[in-house]
Amino acid sequence: MKSGSILENIEILSMASEGKCVARVENKVIFVKGVAPGDVCDLKITKSKKKFSEAIPVAFRNTSTHRVDPFCSHFGTCGGCKWQHISYQFQLTSKQKLVEESFAHPVRIEIPEVLPIMESEKQTHYRNKLEYTFSNYRWITNEELESKEKLDRRGLGFHVPGRFDRVVNIQECFLQPEPSNGIRNALRDFALKENLSFYNFKTHSGFLRNLIIRNTTLNEVMLIVQFSEDNKNMIEKCMTFLKEKFPEVTSLQYVINQKKNETFFDQEVKLFHGKDFITEQFENYKYRIGPKSFFQTNSHQALRLYQKVREMASLSGKEIIYDLYCGTGTIGIFLSDKSKSVLSIDSIPEAIEDAKENALINNVNNIEFLSGDLKDFLSENLIERYGFPDVVICDPPRAGMHQKVIENLIKLSPEKIIYVSCNPATQARDIALLINYYEIISMQPMDMFPHTTHVENIALLHKRS
Repeated sequence: MKSGSILENIEILSMASEGKCVARVENKVIFVKGVAPGDVCDLKITKSKKKFSEAIPVAFRNTSTHRVDPFCSHFGTCGGCKWQHISYQFQLTSKQKLVEESFAHPVRIEIPEVLPIMESEKQTHYRNKLEYTFSNYRWITNEELESKEKLDRRGLGFHVPGRFDRVVNIQECFLQPEPSNGIRNALRDFALKENLSFYNFKTHSGFLRNLIIRNTTLNEVMLIVQFSEDNKNMIEKCMTFLKEKFPEVTSLQYVINQKKNETFFDQEVKLFHGKDFITEQFENYKYRIGPKSFFQTNSHQALRLYQKVREMASLSGKEIIYDLYCGTGTIGIFLSDKSKSVLSIDSIPEAIEDAKENALINNVNNIEFLSGDLKDFLSENLIERYGFPDVVICDPPRAGMHQKVIENLIKLSPEKIIYVSCNPATQARDIALLINYYEIISMQPMDMFPHTTHVENIALLHKRS
């Protein structure tokens, strides 16, 4: 099976990660882009390895019943929403199967029946944060190439998959509610009219660099504009334009970032207008979200996730809770009124400062926050001061937990562990190291990001007797 060879009449069997699907020929796995389970097509091999190959479709013989028409004109070029051509119900089925298979292979953990996946109430306009990139070398469509007209290569949008230096010039995105599209398009039109330079990723030059839009269910909106040049007059002009054009924006901020990457956690964020934060509310709790705050990007599903964690914890009001990888303290605060005390720990100092502020806002007095590396933190001194936990909640990043954190969890020996994960594969790997001490009672998949391959999973573990 050589690169460039054509395989005819191949049935697509199932969905895989990164928006690809799986076919099999002569017991060899083939990962295919741009298809759906049930399609029958001719495939061109683009990469051939010993254990697998990659391919693209060159002709369709039959199309899948799971196919639907994509609703976004940027589908197929933009790197997001890779499952948009597949019905939402089949997306849910596939995500449920992904969770189950993550625990079956390769760790082979026996699990109870996985609860039916909780679908997202909103399948479009569900995100509360989007980040757009300015580029002076945007992606050119086939129609533009065929027109042979002189083109302005400046664009504002999302990075093309696999191309760090090019962006898709987004006209309408279905991920975030208005005024997101209006703000992005208006700022781009203003910049083009004023003939402002867009960022060049190869020379690391250009005035406009990045735009972040955040919103909450309380209809508050935050804009953060990144400039790579300290041009006070033009910064003032851009920010004044946004302030006057969009009076509904409650927090208007900017960053002068002259580094070679767009991260700004080590940069000063300057307030131009309004408040330096926006506010989200889950039940009776309010959370301040600053420009550097981490917050679940699907607010409606995040509330349901927290409610499910609370249900699994079955708190009586007497429990000591350890909230690991706590971020801005949202889960710990949400559970505080049902527990004796909460200790929340995270490695990012800025997140802990946000968490402390959130506790003050909500008059939560039975919670404490610590900043530090978890693999070094869970010590006897910690237990002497805060007591042995009855419940531990873990919500680590995609890479999962460090092995030393897992070893310390075993020493802590809580009655319950609730493991929240955005990566079932690393979640299964970590739970495999706990399985001699804990049994899985239930698992709840959640769809936080419709039309993508991502799935959240909550696992409830009880200590073995």
